[in-house]
Amino acid sequence: MGIGMKSDIQIAQDAKLKHIKEVAERLEIKEDELEFYGKYKAKLSDELWDRVKDRPDGKLVLVTAINPTPAGEGKTTTTVGLGQALGVLNIKSVIALREPSLGPCFGIKGGAAGGGYAQVVPMEDLNLHFTGDFHAITSANNLLAAMLDNHIQQGNELNIDTNQVVWKRCVDMNDRVLRNIIVGLGRSADGVVREDHFIITVASEIMAVLCLAENMSDLKERLGRIVVAYTRDGAPITAKQMKAVGAMAALLKDALKPNLIQTLENTPAIIHGGPFANIAHGCNSVRATKTALKLADVVVTEAGFGADLGAEKFFDIKCRMTGLKPDAVVLVATVRALKYNGGVVKSDLAKENLEALQNGIVNLEKHIENLQKFGVPVVVTLNRFTTDTDEELNFVKEFCESRDCEFSLSEVWEKGGEGGIDLAQKVLKTMEEKKSNFKPLYEDRLSLKDKIQTIAREIYGASGVTYDPAADKAIKSIEALGFEQLPICMAKNQYSLSDDATKLGRPTDFTINIREVYVSAGAGFVVAITGTVMTMPGLPKVPAAEGIDVDENGKITGLF
Repeated sequence: MGIGMKSDIQIAQDAKLKHIKEVAERLEIKEDELEFYGKYKAKLSDELWDRVKDRPDGKLVLVTAINPTPAGEGKTTTTVGLGQALGVLNIKSVIALREPSLGPCFGIKGGAAGGGYAQVVPMEDLNLHFTGDFHAITSANNLLAAMLDNHIQQGNELNIDTNQVVWKRCVDMNDRVLRNIIVGLGRSADGVVREDHFIITVASEIMAVLCLAENMSDLKERLGRIVVAYTRDGAPITAKQMKAVGAMAALLKDALKPNLIQTLENTPAIIHGGPFANIAHGCNSVRATKTALKLADVVVTEAGFGADLGAEKFFDIKCRMTGLKPDAVVLVATVRALKYNGGVVKSDLAKENLEALQNGIVNLEKHIENLQKFGVPVVVTLNRFTTDTDEELNFVKEFCESRDCEFSLSEVWEKGGEGGIDLAQKVLKTMEEKKSNFKPLYEDRLSLKDKIQTIAREIYGASGVTYDPAADKAIKSIEALGFEQLPICMAKNQYSLSDDATKLGRPTDFTINIREVYVSAGAGFVVAITGTVMTMPGLPKVPAAEGIDVDENGKITGLF
């Protein structure tokens, strides 16, 4: 990377932004099809969708990565840089990304706007309140929780078992003390005493529902199916039975519309929704992706974390439900991250180490094999660092090309779109020369355990699956309720292909343990939780929030 570079926020604040209506003109969007949120943000109206919905789709490119490491991979940076590079080549392109959560922003991970000269802007707005979508989702989630507890307090006509309330409250913040709480303390008028829980907003089923809904009627259908509790006889109670659907939908009316902003090079970026990738399905909204495909010749989107999480869920959940068919996949890695997978400590990653690279490249190898199982052509790109040596780069290049993958070096962090031209050309060439024969990994008709086993063996490389008694029992009751045909959403740590975050590279001879299983009937998938995955993260010893400030002129510093 460049010496003496400005920080991401300085680069973003120095950018020459165009009015969002000018950005929209690149996609032939009319001014009255935009709903403005200031000068640089707009929502895309329902009228726009009605006008373009019958157009043929453009090409769809998914960007994913190897398992993330502290060395950094730059998946979002690559997504943004690739979109900018396509713009340099005069290809009508649009980027479709997720919105960042406030929790990681103030915690350890930072924001999600890309980095260096491959960012979406306005960076501060995107990483903070943006257009209020997450606040709307939080409100809808907590309205349902309030109506549920009120129903129990007002006589519990539906015979809800207070020990089997499964709907949790949410807040878009890393707040570990809210994971397990007691509610209803005080007088009898203050509610029924019970154990309750908070999750982070991006793990809420409402987030997944919003991101998978095609339109308002589909949204309301999905909201109505959400299971909030069970009766003493074990029957599910839904949001529809709580009579909460209309009010929740009213809160989500504007949040359902995709948001348009721009990159540093004024490339259009549609940013909408943000389900957690290691808990939920980790993809931006169906509406955003489908709208983008009607507006551009090439759409670049991404899915969260490594290909074992984000890409698998993009294919097996989002594409399965919507009929989307990706034309190519870009798999992002860095020499540093591969050496880290090969056992090098973070402080030594700048030194050439071909042996460690050879040991760590097995992680990349497994991700290539996994992606090829879905029938989609793969382009591997390395985010280049100045410490990478020619020998190291050539080793990775030859490794990828011997596995039927195009290979490209990316310098978008330092050079923006210009640094991604080779990658863009390789992606275009791959889509021209190789046909995508996309298919999901497993069929709907398999049992839930067979689906879990397929993902664990085929994608993670596990030798088998074990189940805690509670998970076993939950699977039986979920299948008895008729949810067997739903796809599986695996909740797993992002750092390893296994459920043990310390096992780097390509682990073998391990079993995946399923701790908990529950149905997200509104979203339309069954969640299987492995290991110790948290649905409410905590803050680190020194939270990023300590370094964030705003001056008397309203200029924000410290975001990254």
